[in-house]
Amino acid sequence: MYGAMVNSPGLLETYQLRYERFRSESGFTPAEQEVVFLTSSFENDCYYCMAARSMLSGALSKVPKDTTDAIRAGTAIPDAKLAALAGFTRHLIQTRSRPTAEAAEAFIGAGYTERQILEAILAIAVKILSNYSNHIFGTPVDGAFKGRLWTAPTA
Repeated sequence: MYGAMVNSPGLLETYQLRYERFRSESGFTPAEQEVVFLTSSFENDCYYCMAARSMLSGALSKVPKDTTDAIRAGTAIPDAKLAALAGFTRHLIQTRSRPTAEAAEAFIGAGYTERQILEAILAIAVKILSNYSNHIFGTPVDGAFKGRLWTAPTA
């Protein structure tokens, strides 16, 4: 992925800087961060990031496999708070960051903050950079992530 992104040093630098900023300052737990990243990659239909994030989310951020599997399948997430986060992330993407008052209230009611609405937008922007780059270059899935290859579920 980075090999393709380096074709635009500004894109790569922006991706890396904003990724690190989200990771260190978003106020989301590592598992919550992965839920935002995975949900964004699902909505953007990025086979590469779905495979990579699925593998890394369990290994590095301790996201329960049933949560990762639910996001990958587009089905209900067992944990209510993580489900609210994934649902709000999906809502932001589908409404092009024009959330309804009800969706924002439900997100905050689930235990998140107004600031985390903006942090979710940051994560979505970060994933757009990587997801779209992978689409353009047809980035092959690395061997380390092949155990979690992904194909978008059919409706």
